Amino acid sequence: MSDAVTTEVRVTETARWGWRDLVTLGKPRVVVVMLVCALVGMALARPVLPSLAAVFYGLAGIGLAASGAAAFNHVVDRRLDAMMLRTSRRPLASRRMPNAVALAWATLLSVAGIGLLLWQVNALTAWLTLGSLIGYALVYTAFLKHATPQNIVIGGVAGAAPPLLGWTAVTGQVGPEPLLLVLIIFAWTPPHFWALALHKRDDYARAGVPMLPVTHGSAFTRLQVWLYGWLTVAVTLLPFTIGMSGAVYLVGVMALNARFMFWNFKVWRGRDPGAPLAAFWFSIRYILGLFGVLLLDHYAAAWMLAG
Repeated sequence: MSDAVTTEVRVTETARWGWRDLVTLGKPRVVVVMLVCALVGMALARPVLPSLAAVFYGLAGIGLAASGAAAFNHVVDRRLDAMMLRTSRRPLASRRMPNAVALAWATLLSVAGIGLLLWQVNALTAWLTLGSLIGYALVYTAFLKHATPQNIVIGGVAGAAPPLLGWTAVTGQVGPEPLLLVLIIFAWTPPHFWALALHKRDDYARAGVPMLPVTHGSAFTRLQVWLYGWLTVAVTLLPFTIGMSGAVYLVGVMALNARFMFWNFKVWRGRDPGAPLAAFWFSIRYILGLFGVLLLDHYAAAWMLAG
């Protein structure tokens, strides 16, 4: 195919982007999980339900900023995405959308989110959200992801921020309780993500991304999933230990941890090729279930006190 024809094909492909591609840039499914975690932080910050205005503006600002960070991730990772099967059809990787459009959209979402938080919520939440955005879009995506197989551990701080952001959106303060929620997500992130990395090892190797299964092998990564799983179990018991939650949470989290470690054990044994992907999907239900049990315990305690 001549250069002229190739250029024409690329221009045609670029012209096909639409509003669905703009939505895709924001990784809506990931953002929904983040907003659920932020909502949990809001709910746990008060003995009663927070105001509707605080919830609405807080979630809207955090969601817009998170979508902007995700869009920046598409821009920075477009060449790597094109080399990986699961990401090759993304708007920039497939060249459906011009990079300038994606960059403008990412900037618009980010500025709108931070601006809304400054205007309607509080400065602390706005600055913490901005720090999280920079940590994910620049520190993790542009540097850590390509620099070390411990990228997901170090960069996990940015992804663990939503409960803290939700808490500060309601209270305007940082306390030990929201930091413990951050610690739970921080400990949970490596076994969650490394399970997916095991499943997508060949993709990461092809793209030259130094994920742990690529640099240290599958057996070592499976062991880390197992060990970090136990670290997650230990951390999730801390809310009960410090008196942040009660018996309802303890019973619920023990049941969730049993199932969580069942899948991590199957990953560690390495006998079931489908175990890493199954463990990855369960880990999402696990973290949502854990926060759900925290909420149930929180409002059960509040109801008993009110009674």
